[in-house]
Amino acid sequence: MSDSPDAVISTSKAAARIRAAAVDAFADAGYGGTTTRDIAARLDMSPAAMYPHYRSKEELLFAISYEGHTEALKVVEDANLPEEGPSVRLRELISVFASWQASHHCLARVVQYELTALTPGHYRTVVALRRNMTQVVRNAVDAGVASGEFTIPDAEGVTLALMSLCVDVCRWFPAGNYTDPKDIGDLYGDLALRMVGAN
Repeated sequence: MSDSPDAVISTSKAAARIRAAAVDAFADAGYGGTTTRDIAARLDMSPAAMYPHYRSKEELLFAISYEGHTEALKVVEDANLPEEGPSVRLRELISVFASWQASHHCLARVVQYELTALTPGHYRTVVALRRNMTQVVRNAVDAGVASGEFTIPDAEGVTLALMSLCVDVCRWFPAGNYTDPKDIGDLYGDLALRMVGAN
């Protein structure tokens, strides 16, 4: 099997079931605390049955990480509204991204917090997707600074803070009164505008 992302994101139902079981297992016990036997047990299959689809636990994590980051990037790109004013644009971006992190909190927890277990090559591939996501938000922040609508001393720092704020949702959601992803999106969209000092 090739190491290319397209090859590891198999469209077969069996591979999709393995990825789904692995997401649940990794979210529950962490990548390091999960064995291929644990994943196979969730599917009532033998550990050997996984290997025609994924050669290793790390390759399975790469498939999950790549698929999750690709989906998140599409969500962010689809929420980008460059024709709108900077405040509307940034609020929508952060609202949708934070809401996605809540709606897919198990998947997001795995793809956000297990990156260091990837091989260097796989890590670089996934991090490139993360940079693309960050750049979409950075462009919105820069537009607000250029127009005078945002008053911040450090666009890069604020962008990283906004991304970190959203990514961390998957670590604790759901909690307390926050059980609806839409509520998270609304809250974080408003927080984003406060952070950039929107007029």
